[in-house]
Amino acid sequence: MSDALDKRSLDSNSVGKIVNAAGSYGIALLLLALGALLQFTGVIHSFLSVQNMLNIVDTVALVGIVAVGMSFVTYSGHFADMSVPTTMGFTGYVCIELLRYGFIPAIIGALVVGLLIGLLNGFVVGKLRANPIIWTLAVNYVTMGVIRLIWVNKQIYPDMRGSGQEAVALFDNIYRFRFFNLIGLPVVILIILVIAGQFVMTKTTFGVKVKLTGSAFRAAKFSGINVERVIMAAFVLTAFTATISGLAVTSLSRVGAWYNGAGYDFKAVTAIVIGGMTLAGGRGSILGVLGGSLIIGILNNVMTLLGVGTFSQDMVRGAIFIAVVGVSAKSLRSLGRDDA
Repeated sequence: MSDALDKRSLDSNSVGKIVNAAGSYGIALLLLALGALLQFTGVIHSFLSVQNMLNIVDTVALVGIVAVGMSFVTYSGHFADMSVPTTMGFTGYVCIELLRYGFIPAIIGALVVGLLIGLLNGFVVGKLRANPIIWTLAVNYVTMGVIRLIWVNKQIYPDMRGSGQEAVALFDNIYRFRFFNLIGLPVVILIILVIAGQFVMTKTTFGVKVKLTGSAFRAAKFSGINVERVIMAAFVLTAFTATISGLAVTSLSRVGAWYNGAGYDFKAVTAIVIGGMTLAGGRGSILGVLGGSLIIGILNNVMTLLGVGTFSQDMVRGAIFIAVVGVSAKSLRSLGRDDA
């Protein structure tokens, strides 16, 4: 059993290096293509302005924070957490409601709610072996129903719920506070999460367990790894980062609304696969995910500068997602793997 596990781990490492290299080349090619498009259309100067660069970095931070957490679910071989949008929206509502008790209790309350959603997802998927996509989609719709039942489709505002101006000001600054008047707080949070996530994924026992769970589930289980606990931890991490990003988005809009997290699940998954992490699990890196998030941010910005509408942008992102997954699947099959 040990020899089989070592062989699987070696094969996974070899395939992982090839996939990561392909992801790096893919990111470089996409950046070159976007640069050529900007030059051709004549909006390169608008794109390179300092304010536009800051806008891109802020956008990347919001998507990247979610993607870093969700990458652990993908790395564990469980595709994605589709309950992210309503987790973001719900925790934003909770935080604003609790502002009447102060800023710190509001943040703690939102984190507790988010982590409970992650624990529920992790328990059902890890322990009961439910399909991760179907289950988390169901949780997404149930959470949406809870939001609409409690708040009856109403939006709520921090200045109407807060106990005082200090609590409201602190909440507003979750997104707006800037170090040296340049770097936003979400960007700093993203950098910290990327460094911590990369370390955990590559240098810790937990990272090895997640990798083996994603690349060789049965071998990991028979080798004594508590795969249920590993999967649960992956979903809790996703809920944690979704809550952080949800609070930042709510702070940005200054309103609690069910739609605050809309689309972040797909954006995060797209960033993950563009960054070289395969949906089958066990292959990829947090640094690659950061690169994928950067591509998503730049792509969204370029399409906005070119006047591309929201629905057309969704089509472009969908087409890129399909292409990247297709290329990844073909590469893995050529290496003797039948999963993507």
